[in-house]
Amino acid sequence: MCLVAAATGALVLPVGCGHDAAPRPVEHEETPAPSNRVDINPAVRRNLGITFATVESRSVSRTLRVPGRFEPLPSARREYRTPAPGTLELLVEQYQRVDQGDALYRLDSPRWRELQRELADAEAGVSLARAACESIAPLLAAHESHHAALESAANLWGDRVAALELIREAGGARAEELSQARGALAAARAALAETLEKEAELLARRGESAARLGAASSRLSFLFQTAAHLSGVSAGDLAAPPIGAPDTARWRVIDAIEVRAHAPGVVEGLHAVSGAVLESQALVLSTVQPELLRFRARGLQSDLGLLRDGLPSLIVPAQGGSITLQDSMRGPLWIGLTADADERTIDLIVVPSSLAQWARAGVSAHLEITLAGGGTELAIPLSAVVRDGTTPVIFRRDPADPDKAIRLKADLGVSDGRWVVVASGVKEGDEVVLGGNFQLMLATSGSAEKAGHFHSDGTFHEGSH
Repeated sequence: MCLVAAATGALVLPVGCGHDAAPRPVEHEETPAPSNRVDINPAVRRNLGITFATVESRSVSRTLRVPGRFEPLPSARREYRTPAPGTLELLVEQYQRVDQGDALYRLDSPRWRELQRELADAEAGVSLARAACESIAPLLAAHESHHAALESAANLWGDRVAALELIREAGGARAEELSQARGALAAARAALAETLEKEAELLARRGESAARLGAASSRLSFLFQTAAHLSGVSAGDLAAPPIGAPDTARWRVIDAIEVRAHAPGVVEGLHAVSGAVLESQALVLSTVQPELLRFRARGLQSDLGLLRDGLPSLIVPAQGGSITLQDSMRGPLWIGLTADADERTIDLIVVPSSLAQWARAGVSAHLEITLAGGGTELAIPLSAVVRDGTTPVIFRRDPADPDKAIRLKADLGVSDGRWVVVASGVKEGDEVVLGGNFQLMLATSGSAEKAGHFHSDGTFHEGSH
């Protein structure tokens, strides 16, 4: 009896404790609404290396892509040679950028000093010829006065002889007086004839002096042209007085030939050193204008039926680098004049209408040629598409919130190996994730409808913060 009571008490006690410690019902948290958006704040974009590409209208099905590289235009390079023998002094360094008119080198040339002496002699010859030519005018003026006086005297003596002859016929004139008058008339006429001969001599001297002045002036002009060629200074500037010396010509104060840049550019190479004694026409340096570029690609001869001059073309950077795909250049296509029979290729050349910052001689890129008959479609880079199993996925940047990306099942069309047509889900000007899209796919794989977020360290967590 006591054992039963004890057991009963033992059973009752636990029941009472269990009743007092009954567990409360657990409150379940509300499940967030399904979402295909994921947070991509600036810290996440920086840590995951997320980049974007813009949806654009382009011809994908009728695009021919060929590799190539940039090369300088033939007019981009310029050589500077010595205009005369002399000792060189360089004034620039290799790879230095120069502007038009900058001094490149100085040449101490004996030929320049010889030319200065010839210029001085030529100027003196012009001065002498001009003085001789100018002295004829006063002589002619004096001769004209003398001729007029003699002509007047001859006329007077002629009238005197005529009057005396009339008087003699009337019986009043003496024979001796008439003889003297006739002698004076003959002398006056002889003197008048001499003046005509003298006038002819003066006119001949005037023509000769004018010819000598013309020859001296021509020689001086030719010498100035030679000096302008040697010095690089125009003939007019050489003859003009320099600043600070108004009484002399500029060519007199130039002691060395200074060669200046004819066009802006970069010093590509130095082919001589300061102090070198060079012959005439020796190569001193060369410059190049790096912005004068063209793109040369090598296409297959089998594509010649699709190509023609003037087709719109696009020069795009190679994939996988730091240059964005949209940083491209446009220009018309020009087909090379000759083809390579051994390689079965032909040159395809494009001179871009404007250069991108990354364009340099020797840089490789691709040429995208839009063939005739191609229409434009909305397209994105093929690398912006990732596959979750067999499902193609793209991440569109939310236009309303740039810190979110929207996971979309890609509705794709034709592809040219670099771009792919998107039939729906995006519009022109939208941005899609290009770099970092694989990490976003892994984070949302199999759960495209649940919300999530990235931490600044790049880790992904489901749900909101």
